[in-house]
Amino acid sequence: MTRLSFSVDIHASSENIWSILWENDTYRSWTSVFSPGSYAESDWKEGSTVRFLAASGEGMYSTIARMIPNEFISFHHVGFVKGGIEIPPDEAAREWAGAQENYQLTAQGDRVTLSVEVDVTEKEAAFFKKNFPLALEKVKMLAEG
Repeated sequence: MTRLSFSVDIHASSENIWSILWENDTYRSWTSVFSPGSYAESDWKEGSTVRFLAASGEGMYSTIARMIPNEFISFHHVGFVKGGIEIPPDEAAREWAGAQENYQLTAQGDRVTLSVEVDVTEKEAAFFKKNFPLALEKVKMLAEG
């Protein structure tokens, strides 16, 4: 497992950036960089499950391990969603189960730095190195727009 780090400075409030990250319409917009039609299902509360899904309805599920609204959220990935059902971790899921994905917002004067750390397998690293900066630029565009 490799931990990748990305960041972008955004001239917008932490509250605005937070809502862009996690509200349905804007979440769908910035995550389309990874998979067109992707969406998430959750109540967005600490300890809850979140399902990160492709347009097909398949994807993965995670727990919200820690959340400080408008500041920090940490997802711990658990397993896959297939046919609308959360599949208990199998061999493929064990390869990355427990991986974290962390989002931190840090106010600095008239801007906020959005920092992301994501654990990926070696075979996924190139995909995320290419696409995460594009996704963060989309968040920036939505927040500053």
